[in-house]
Amino acid sequence: MKKYLNNDFDQNKLIDVFDELPLWSAPFGLKLLDHINYKSNISALDIGFGAGFPLTEIAMRLGNNSTVYGIDPWKEAIERTHKKLDYYGITNVKIIEGVAENIPLDSNSIDLITSNNGINNVEDIEQVIAECSRIMKRGGQFIQTMNLDKSMFEFYTELEKIFSELGMNDEINRLHKHIALKRPPIDKFLKILSKNGFIVKDLEHDQFNYQFTDGTAMLNHYFIRLAFIDSWIKLIPTDRVELVFDMIESRLNEQAKILGGIKLSIPYVMINAIKQ
Repeated sequence: MKKYLNNDFDQNKLIDVFDELPLWSAPFGLKLLDHINYKSNISALDIGFGAGFPLTEIAMRLGNNSTVYGIDPWKEAIERTHKKLDYYGITNVKIIEGVAENIPLDSNSIDLITSNNGINNVEDIEQVIAECSRIMKRGGQFIQTMNLDKSMFEFYTELEKIFSELGMNDEINRLHKHIALKRPPIDKFLKILSKNGFIVKDLEHDQFNYQFTDGTAMLNHYFIRLAFIDSWIKLIPTDRVELVFDMIESRLNEQAKILGGIKLSIPYVMINAIKQ
């Protein structure tokens, strides 16, 4: 009997694996999935798949004649991905626990490389792109999404004003370096791709917004705390952390009263390139 004719999903176990992706990743991911060239019998690699997206989705869309590798250093997330693979019966995925600066795959062996807002979070972007170039076949597709340097500019603008008022000029410089490291200007990233033998076929810009009642709600949101606040704290001397955050929370709350809430803009880009 064909597998899809025997859907014996255990609803009690489903809840452990049912969240396909974090809400943050969804707008990026939908854009990425729309631009993949789906072909049979190919080898693919997804960089930075986290708890399984878009790795599992790509593997199912390509079908069992293709092999999809996933590389990520996050052990706990890998364990959750294995749980999803087992539950959904996905058999064409091979997991690599590691970093994308050193991909343990043969040269000229991969037809498709994807990364959903993952490559801009690695330690060495240039080394990762060099590795992608090494393992990719000529004519292969490289497609990724990344949020841009103007992300959450509403917050960063206010934070820089506070640093300036407090005479924290070193912290302003550190803030700028932090943004440039995590979200390099798109022109710089495109030069890295070109240097490593990629020709950009499509470059599609888009944007979504994070909206909150006020600054307090924003700073307490789980994803802001998970992905951003620790890096913001590191910009500030220990003895001034509470002062700075008291000020930024108060300022955002005042703005929310006037504007009817807080909006954080998240501009991003989808890059679709071909290996020469």
